[in-house]
This record gives sequence, structure tokens and C-alpha cells, in this order.
Amino acid sequence: MLRGEFEDAGERSPEALQRAYEERLVEVVETVGVDRVVEATEIEPGSVEALLDGESPALELTNAAAILALDDGRPSADAIEAEARDILLMGMTTAVLDVETLASGVDGQLEPKEIQQKIEGRFPMTVDEYALLHQFIEQRKG
Repeated sequence: MLRGEFEDAGERSPEALQRAYEERLVEVVETVGVDRVVEATEIEPGSVEALLDGESPALELTNAAAILALDDGRPSADAIEAEARDILLMGMTTAVLDVETLASGVDGQLEPKEIQQKIEGRFPMTVDEYALLHQFIEQRKG
């Protein structure tokens, strides 16, 4: 999700990459506290607790960025989310991928139009969808 923090994204499975993202989120929650995360984001307390318990609650990229932005020294949530989407777009350019190829590469789990809308920020993207797309793109850049 953050430039330079997941250089090996293409070498992991989407599930392992998602878990790495979640571990980063847990680090922030443990640093700032559950109450601050709940107050500063739109995330339900149960989802924050589930994240701390090692579960994978359905978090949107927007919410993950909001958590990361609570960490001192990080950019705003909007900047983090924009950078995350930029990573996908730039990766697609580098790997010469279009949304049809990307949809095929993720075994049709997402439709081409849906992928385009999610990457462009016109439709919400979950952390697991982001991991799925990020892993495939990075693997293809290889």
C-alpha cells in the first residue's frame, strides 16, 4: 500500500500480501490505540478489534489509509490512498497490462470495468481486492 514498503509484493500470494498490509495496520492501531482509530475513522470498533485479533475484517482502502495516516510522520489519508492507487496504475503501465488482462489474471474475481472504477477511485476497493491486484501486477512486472 505504501511505496517502498512492499517491494516483494509480486513474490507473495495475495493472501500473504493482504496479511502484510494488515500487520502494518495493526502496528499503527497498537501505537495510537483502538479508541483513537475509532474516533478518527469510520471503522466500527469490532472491525478494529478483529484486526488486532489477527482476523481479516472487510476494510476498504479508504479506511486502511485513514488508519495509516494516524501514524506520526505519515502523509494524510487522502495522500496515502492516492499513492496506493498510483502504485497500481504505474504498475499496470510498467507491466503493460490493461483491465481485461488484469481481470483474466485474477481469475475473473473482478470484472474489467469494476477494476477500472476501483483503481480510479470511483468505486470503493477493499484491502483484499487491493492485495489481489497489487500482487498480480507486481508479479507481471517481474
